[in-house]
Amino acid sequence: MPHAKTPDGVAIAYQLSGDGPPLVLLAGQANNHHWWDGVRDDFHVARSTVTIDYRGTGASDAPSTPYSTALFARDVVAVLDELGVDRADVYGTSMGGRVAQRLAVDHPGRVRSLILGCTSPGGRHGVERDRDVRRSLAGPDPQKSRQALLELMYTPGWLASHPGPYRVLGDPSMSPHARRQHLAASDGHDAWDALPGVAAPTLVLHGGDDLLNPAANAPLLAGRIPHARMEIIPGARHAYFEEFRETAGSLVLDFLDREV
Repeated sequence: MPHAKTPDGVAIAYQLSGDGPPLVLLAGQANNHHWWDGVRDDFHVARSTVTIDYRGTGASDAPSTPYSTALFARDVVAVLDELGVDRADVYGTSMGGRVAQRLAVDHPGRVRSLILGCTSPGGRHGVERDRDVRRSLAGPDPQKSRQALLELMYTPGWLASHPGPYRVLGDPSMSPHARRQHLAASDGHDAWDALPGVAAPTLVLHGGDDLLNPAANAPLLAGRIPHARMEIIPGARHAYFEEFRETAGSLVLDFLDREV
């Protein structure tokens, strides 16, 4: 698997598939590139796709240092440099949407268009999941916590007809340090003050029934980023991009066709 070297000497694994202008796909917290396995081929009708294993996941290095969404964004830039890509379309979901925000804010010349899925501006302005959701994920029984996460990701009907494997439940190979640092990076994200400076055409996507990252965050982002477009997918939960792949994929490709 190819790697890019970051300025601080960390090797970041990346995956390139398809042909055409590059679309960078950024996964959720504590996940590697397999997050996108179920849907990345949908974009190959018009784009190549680039995924990465965040530091601490997959085939990337896992340094024992603090992580942040700004640092993850710099890792993406290192991959783009390695590929010789000046500007790319960027689609981030969940924590990947937070990384995408930092990429658009800190490295605006590298982002041609921006798609923010099931994510939040973070900080005091972001809408947090409620206490019951937090309790269900932090209980003492790992199997119950796993089931709770599945039910936040997918509807009951989807789970009944799709027994797995599920690609969005985290990278089991992560070290405890890397897992803690991914959580800290996501929790520490706050792009609110910088979002009005985003110049890239932006699409905000969210599942209407998302409780893991509440759907109320979507209008916050769309209202904060100049001229952003927002689409809410009714009935969808956090993993809208997989369960509602036809709807979500069409919205993304239509946006890219119109804006880029």
